[in-house]
Amino acid sequence: MRKSKRNRWIYSVLMLLCVVGFWWFENFYTPDPYASENPAVKTEFPDDFLPDYPEAEVVVHNHHVLGYSEPYEQAAWVAYTLKPTHLTRDDRQRPYFVEDPRVGTKSADWRNYRGSGYDRGHLCPAGDRRFSEEAYNQTFYTSNISPQDSEFNAGTWNTLEQQVRAWCRRYGELYVITGGVLEPGLEEIGSEDVDVPRYFYKVVFRGKAANLKATAFLMPNREENLPLDNYRVSIDVIEAATGIDFFAELDTRTQQQWEAEATTSSWPITLRGN
Repeated sequence: MRKSKRNRWIYSVLMLLCVVGFWWFENFYTPDPYASENPAVKTEFPDDFLPDYPEAEVVVHNHHVLGYSEPYEQAAWVAYTLKPTHLTRDDRQRPYFVEDPRVGTKSADWRNYRGSGYDRGHLCPAGDRRFSEEAYNQTFYTSNISPQDSEFNAGTWNTLEQQVRAWCRRYGELYVITGGVLEPGLEEIGSEDVDVPRYFYKVVFRGKAANLKATAFLMPNREENLPLDNYRVSIDVIEAATGIDFFAELDTRTQQQWEAEATTSSWPITLRGN
């Protein structure tokens, strides 16, 4: 009789452990199919230029960095360095979208986008990361995508990405910070309520703190087929829209001097769009 009770107790404990283990696996364990091919090879983004947005979890990958906002199920910002050597035409096999294994709360499943009418729009473009299989594949983590209107994604947004590459070829190394404007009251898609930004932004800069040159864009999540200059704004405007402090490490006077300007002379538009 004692043996029977003991066996039932052991069985109950084992069942409980199995349930807990399954729950942990489902909610916290995320396999990484795009693990580093060479951990020593990285594309650094300067820590001093990382955005300040306390509500987001900072996630560092070998070739881009992001701030993941769990309430909106996407990145509030993605930051990456773009060098002329990155602009290769290497042929890469397009991988599957997968959850980001480094996001503590798990990034949204790609299936949230299915049937929504929105594209899985890259923030750090896959086209900027063809130089490395690892770098390319990791742009397909769902932490690096946001719901975008299809025509906008293939139109104005794509033109801006191409313009950034053109600037990189002309000026050399650039730093890019980009994302959707996350705010209350947005449309949501999927079972995880992924928010659909009404606007997307991109901040591009080059040089060092003493001689930074920057430009910024804010554009609606719809195709308007207008010249890129129509969307050029000051960094102050984007900070006001997003609540992000883009250059918190710079002295206040330097920030105020050039964040309030919508710089055009150092960043001529050379692409007309679609």
